[in-house]
Amino acid sequence: MNEPSLTIGVEEEYLLVDRETRNLVASPAPGLHEAMSDAIGSQVTQEFLQCQVEVGSAPVHTAEEARADLARLRRAVSDVAGGYGYAIIAASTHPFAKWREQMQTRKERYDGVHAALAQNARRMLISGCHVHACIEDPDLRIDLMNQVSYFLPHLLALSCSSPYWEGEDTGLSSYRLTVMDALPRTGLPDSMVSYAEYERFVGTLVDAGCLEDSSKIWWDVRPSSKYPTLEMRVADVCTRLDDAVCIAAMYQCALSFLLRLRQGNQRWRIYPHTLIGENRWRAQRYGMTEPLLDLGKGQMTPVADLIEEIITLFMPDAERLGCMPHLEHARTIAAEGTSAGRQRAVFAKALDAGAEREEALRAVVDHLMVETLDGV
Repeated sequence: MNEPSLTIGVEEEYLLVDRETRNLVASPAPGLHEAMSDAIGSQVTQEFLQCQVEVGSAPVHTAEEARADLARLRRAVSDVAGGYGYAIIAASTHPFAKWREQMQTRKERYDGVHAALAQNARRMLISGCHVHACIEDPDLRIDLMNQVSYFLPHLLALSCSSPYWEGEDTGLSSYRLTVMDALPRTGLPDSMVSYAEYERFVGTLVDAGCLEDSSKIWWDVRPSSKYPTLEMRVADVCTRLDDAVCIAAMYQCALSFLLRLRQGNQRWRIYPHTLIGENRWRAQRYGMTEPLLDLGKGQMTPVADLIEEIITLFMPDAERLGCMPHLEHARTIAAEGTSAGRQRAVFAKALDAGAEREEALRAVVDHLMVETLDGV
């Protein structure tokens, strides 16, 4: 079996905000999306809600190449949006927008999603970050999916950017997953022994009329329905570009590490999904601020310590893939916190300075607008 190429592509979803009101743009001006397509081409698409846009980097070999493409895309989308009086924010929820006020994008696929999921679909005022890694062999794709699931809570903890929902602090670092988990076929993937078993699984649902194809399986990590990739979907969209690139690098390194184990006739231990799910919940709730469960030791361990262990494990892979600085950026995230914590700090600072609650929430949007383009 040939070694997989492990090229990566990163998809990010942004929210469109009105520069005057700081609220979401429920119904963008005619011509906006056409102007974005003219500027960027097929790398930008409309999302389920009209207040969202999605970009996708080109398939690249290194995290540094991904950074360059994402920087270009963030800047290009921002420039076009600015011509209409809008800005973009890379955050998985808006601090105060109301989901009931948003407008669905009219496409046959999205109409079908709305019909199937009812109000749960309308509530999908969330944005995510997806990382594709090319693994040409389908059976290997499934084998790595089973093993890499262990690291998903750590990736989530590093990415949290959705503490607010409709003007309230939810107490969670990633409220996005609360909304996502209300949909069917989400969360951690089922363990499979082969791609043939996965195809039978999908076939059962398709033949029964539950879904049209595998694109309606929204696991935290899944075989892509469009590309020969294993797609990581658990992460919030990172407000800071360098944080997003760190997530992509760590995911690419995790797969490289598991392949390296395979070459030595070893593999990562498969833990019960309930235990991995416990860490997923703790990452969703606390982000980087409270310990995760070290499943090998069976004890709570500070996330920063677990991240340090992961960096050590992945160092040979990061050196081979040329992404050591991006992997080591996880230490910066551990030290400075995620977007969720920074949003809360901006809100508290505004209140302390005498701002009203609504004004403080707008200050959070201002912060997100600036940080989304930081380093771009």
